[in-house]
Amino acid sequence: MLTFKNRTALVTGAGRGIGRAIAETLAREGVTVICVSKSAESCGAAAAGIAAAGGKAKAVAVDVADGAAVAAAAAALLAEFPTIDILVNNAGITRDGLLFRMSDADWNDVLATNLTSCFHWTKALARPMTRSRWGRIVNITSVSGLMGNAGQANYAAAKAGMIGLTKTLAREFASRGVTVNAVAPGFIKTDMTTDFVNEPETAAKVLEAVPLKRFGDPADIATMTAYLCSEEAGYVTGQVFTVDGGMAM
Repeated sequence: MLTFKNRTALVTGAGRGIGRAIAETLAREGVTVICVSKSAESCGAAAAGIAAAGGKAKAVAVDVADGAAVAAAAAALLAEFPTIDILVNNAGITRDGLLFRMSDADWNDVLATNLTSCFHWTKALARPMTRSRWGRIVNITSVSGLMGNAGQANYAAAKAGMIGLTKTLAREFASRGVTVNAVAPGFIKTDMTTDFVNEPETAAKVLEAVPLKRFGDPADIATMTAYLCSEEAGYVTGQVFTVDGGMAM
């Protein structure tokens, strides 16, 4: 059993996949969860599902790539909640393509959503954490940020940037009791990976690089994330935890 003491968490990209699994896992631990996504429908469904299961949740629709919108949403939430103790930066998109074919828009959109959003949310929410001398920040990066991946220059660069941000903020916030860690998923069965997970030939080729020879589930990422958000993880900071079936060994 993990320990949470009347905590409130904000999870970006909580409308589906890994983000929704994280939100649901934290809610089952008694955490009040603010589910953020660009789509009011998806974050609303996630919050409604948590409430139906007996948990506490609120839906907030905001484009995390819009710094002004994030600042406004954060200010409104901090007026409603005394502190937001836990921040999980999970929102992400892909715009894959080889470098020579990648447009400026595809580069900028991925960096803004996957990396710059972490800067905006952390800047908006971390100060109350430092004042209360307790906080947990978990950035959901990717093994692509560790290993690189052909056709994903934008995505890998953003995810690698999240790792650098994680390690830097861990040093900046440590004296205030706020931990900052990252979780790097491998190939997880989500909407983002449907194309190759459900195509036997492609799936077999992908799994050649996975020692455990299977795809992961969103729950695998959610379990690790929940630990890093708990009281028990108070002496863990600045670390990157790969949850990838052994790919990045």
